[in-house]
Amino acid sequence: MTTQSRATLADVAMLAGVSSKTVSRVFAGAGNVSSDTRERVLKAAKRLRFRPNNLARNLRRGGVTNTVAFVIGDLKNPFYFHVAAGIERELALRGLTMVLATTDDSPDSEERVVDALISQRVRALLLIPIADDQSYLEGERQLGTPVVSVDRPARNLVADSVVLQNRQGMADAVRSLTAIGHRRIGFISNPSAMYTQRERLAGYREALREVGVTETAQWERLDDDPDISPELAVQSLLDLPDPPTAIVAGNNRGSAGAVRVLRNLEPPVAFIGFDDFELADALDISVVAYDPMELGRTAARLALEHLADPDSFTKQVEIPTRLIHRGSGEIPPPR
Repeated sequence: MTTQSRATLADVAMLAGVSSKTVSRVFAGAGNVSSDTRERVLKAAKRLRFRPNNLARNLRRGGVTNTVAFVIGDLKNPFYFHVAAGIERELALRGLTMVLATTDDSPDSEERVVDALISQRVRALLLIPIADDQSYLEGERQLGTPVVSVDRPARNLVADSVVLQNRQGMADAVRSLTAIGHRRIGFISNPSAMYTQRERLAGYREALREVGVTETAQWERLDDDPDISPELAVQSLLDLPDPPTAIVAGNNRGSAGAVRVLRNLEPPVAFIGFDDFELADALDISVVAYDPMELGRTAARLALEHLADPDSFTKQVEIPTRLIHRGSGEIPPPR
């Protein structure tokens, strides 16, 4: 099959019997074109299946596109797609579109990916930071491009951010366990160094301190190696001489691994995961849940606010979490 070349503006001009400048004026919406000429140009464009290159026209004028960029981490993580859906729906209400790019959760690729998008003159940049430093964006921010950090704050950069109530959500989960008598509560997290996990760990420790438990290191499994499975972390807790009677997981990956180990265990160990996940309700898994689409919608609104008022103050918004009781987190400790 032979691929046809795209029609050019000059092709439309030739078919319509007008100049290329006249065709440009028609697609730019200029008023100094007669209705008869406009109709001839549009008919010629339709016949040739011509589409104007709005990106090139905007850039020639020194302007920007109608596109907002969203940079995510691992494409396999469904969390990112729910956030992206929220962003896209909010932008669509303003006639803007979203372009999605991924760092593959590689800190070394973040700046390269972001620079490629900025060079396309996107209207705003929404970013899930993975690198240790986002100061490379300060110059672009000063030039007026809104930058919104999603899920975790940017580092060394003054920017809006939208995050979850990570500390509060995990503290609520642990408090629900201590309320029914648990004191030996395990915590698993991999990766553990990122902002979200540090906050959730702080909430776990805070809730245990409230009931007099100050030494928790023996029950914490904090890894930053994707080759270490959550199943291994859970099993190492169960192998302790005095194992925990309850376990909480810092993310959905940890929850999936924990469920595999704990589902047939006798006596049962209570469990609560942070992040809802597919089949959690069918498996009666208690979770700390939130609305990832609202995370995206809020991020888009912040970007739009800065587009409307470039001098507006930066904000950090927290999206609330909620504890969903389904059964696994309501198992009391053995008597």
